[in-house]
Amino acid sequence: MDDQTTSRDPEQTRGRILDAALDVFARKGYHEASVDEIVDQSHTSKGSIYFHFPNKQRLFLALVDKFADVLERHVKESIAHEQAGMRRVRAALEAVLNTFSKYRSLAKILLVQAVGLGSAFEEKRLEVHQRFALLIQHYLDQAVEVGDIAPVDTELVAYAWMGAINELVIRWVYTGEPKPDRIFSTLLPILLHSVRFEEPS
Repeated sequence: MDDQTTSRDPEQTRGRILDAALDVFARKGYHEASVDEIVDQSHTSKGSIYFHFPNKQRLFLALVDKFADVLERHVKESIAHEQAGMRRVRAALEAVLNTFSKYRSLAKILLVQAVGLGSAFEEKRLEVHQRFALLIQHYLDQAVEVGDIAPVDTELVAYAWMGAINELVIRWVYTGEPKPDRIFSTLLPILLHSVRFEEPS
């Protein structure tokens, strides 16, 4: 399919560019990846890429959004059949770790190698951080409503949980340790205990 054909469907072209960029960034890293490689991988043209993304950094930031969308979708799918309350909180945390495990090479690019990209990336990182803190807060609010946990400042708890998760996930994608199952088995009880929730034995 040539670029003239795909130009009639801008969203399809954009999706192909993002898929190609994801693969190239994951293999080469941000700094070593070139727009020419993304052109070849996506079977488009530089004109198409620059039509959708003014530069490589903007393309990279769009990938951050794409990864965040995937992560949120996996979380929502994992809690779809769970009752409101701490069961959803637990399922959401497990989905986050499983998603990072599945996309570890991409997570390493997004969370580690992109740190030096400047204010644009920092703003995007904070935006994504807030997005998932609000998601956690929502499930904690549900847990309060159904009586699983006592009333608590769910906003602050959510950001504190995000900080702990983020620190351990970054360490894992960078070094390979601690493994996700160890993170989950150790971190989860600590997080649940912080809101005075004890899982049934």
